[in-house]
Amino acid sequence: MWIEKFSPTSYRSIFKWGNPRAFHHPDDRLLSFIKEAFGVTENDLENLRLTGTDEVKLTKKPKLSDTDTKKIIAVVGKENVDVSGYERARHAVGCTYLDAMRLRMGEIAHPPDLVVYPRNEADVVKLVDYCAKKKIPVTPFAGRSSVTFGVEPINGGISLDLTRHMNKVLEIDETSFTVKVQPGMFGPAFEKVLNEYRSDRIGSGFTCGHFPQSFEYSCVGGWVMTRGAGGQSTGYGKIEHMVICMRVVTPKGVIETKKFPADAIGPDIDQILMGSEGAYGVMTECTMKIWPYRPENRKMFSWFFKDWDEGLAAMREIMQGEFGFPSMLRLSDAEETDIAMKLQGMEGSAADKLLSLLGYKPGRRVLLLGSTEGDKDHGKLIVRKARKIARGHSGFPLGAIAVKGYWKRRYNDPYMREDLMDIGIISDTLETACSWDNIKHVWADVRKVIKKRPRTVLMVHASHAYPTGANLYFIFLSPVKRGKEIEDYTQFQHAIIDAIVKAGGSLSHHHGIGKLFAPWYEAHVGPVAFGMLKAIKEYLDPGYILNPGGTLGLDAKKSKK
Repeated sequence: MWIEKFSPTSYRSIFKWGNPRAFHHPDDRLLSFIKEAFGVTENDLENLRLTGTDEVKLTKKPKLSDTDTKKIIAVVGKENVDVSGYERARHAVGCTYLDAMRLRMGEIAHPPDLVVYPRNEADVVKLVDYCAKKKIPVTPFAGRSSVTFGVEPINGGISLDLTRHMNKVLEIDETSFTVKVQPGMFGPAFEKVLNEYRSDRIGSGFTCGHFPQSFEYSCVGGWVMTRGAGGQSTGYGKIEHMVICMRVVTPKGVIETKKFPADAIGPDIDQILMGSEGAYGVMTECTMKIWPYRPENRKMFSWFFKDWDEGLAAMREIMQGEFGFPSMLRLSDAEETDIAMKLQGMEGSAADKLLSLLGYKPGRRVLLLGSTEGDKDHGKLIVRKARKIARGHSGFPLGAIAVKGYWKRRYNDPYMREDLMDIGIISDTLETACSWDNIKHVWADVRKVIKKRPRTVLMVHASHAYPTGANLYFIFLSPVKRGKEIEDYTQFQHAIIDAIVKAGGSLSHHHGIGKLFAPWYEAHVGPVAFGMLKAIKEYLDPGYILNPGGTLGLDAKKSKK
């Protein structure tokens, strides 16, 4: 029933999430839930649609002249320039639902003319300089996990893939607790180098502290240039709290910031560059904070609360308690909690009935998960203080078991998207940051819009918490209108984004803006701030060659998907 065999040069090999040989198919409980919730039939399961198993056929030929191609080859070497149809197709898309759906339909609208693998910063400087002079678009490319059309080369040109050569740790400073790393290094390789480093001074290796759900197949450059967050950012901070300094190549020249712990030398250049998504320049290295790697000290805890309000109040008080932050704190709303109970086989069990008798009823109860990292005594203090707060809100303790389940599946849940799309089910997410005084309002208003759609399952959790607020993560599943997949999904998605903005949530907390959110961006930040950002673009990249076609809406002519 589920697809595991497909050609390594098929459309499916491009949109398949994560490891091409790893799968997370729906088990019997989830399959039963899917049939009931979405009206999926045995016929649907036996007759999968738009599976994308056909071989990639790219009909659009490269538009660059032979002279330009030869000049680029002269910079990096022939072996580092790829004009094959498959690689051009693979570098034409990210990982949005619409990317996957268009690939299933055999559509590759905007392939690059060339895929280029620079060997070092010197190559990047020469390429950017040449392309600026010849008005050739340059789109930086690393892990391809963008869910905002962030790496789609709308105007063609070259896709500058940093993963082949620029993928190394350059320096570990165990005195200052920093690491210098290149942008094309994937998360697992980066963490492995840090973990295996041995410091006699601290008696362990290090950790990067940044673990997005895309960790397996995302890169340092993407983390930094989209202002990403990880599953443990409540404790370690988002990526912009981790970066110390960087080097960025622009058409105007190289920007280099310095390795200071803090400074007061005017506006923070790093903060301006982070989140620019390649529209201001190509990052060639960055220096980041690191922490001692002490997984043996990890503490895990979880509680049920009787409703969303009590759970949010407990979460807020933990973050405002001034006794330190958990590394991870995640509160599932009632629908997400009930679905988790159902899929874990807990629904209707003796434990479920006991919880109901105690006032933790289905349809209202919520689940809070937490964990700590670092010093053992620090973790014990957080757990003890958090326990007291939870009890003050009638929290029912569950210990570590629920958190261990989350840690086990945190990277493989997205692997089910392909199976769900095969049977015509939308599976996607949107996220937004909210202050504590507005979080319930945003949750309620956005939820109302999403649930207007028939047969729609919506799971929401608050995560990436701060003393001032948290992130709301909306996971929605719904049958797509067959024959109108693109139009149906786009209309639904835009309605959700409109609802988030209208309710007062941020346009994005950690996914970035890309080209997807660009139509909302100027109004969201305001015309004066947007004009400032555009002025920086026009100074650094007057020819608009860097990630053009609508990224951040900064192009002279805005592009709307």
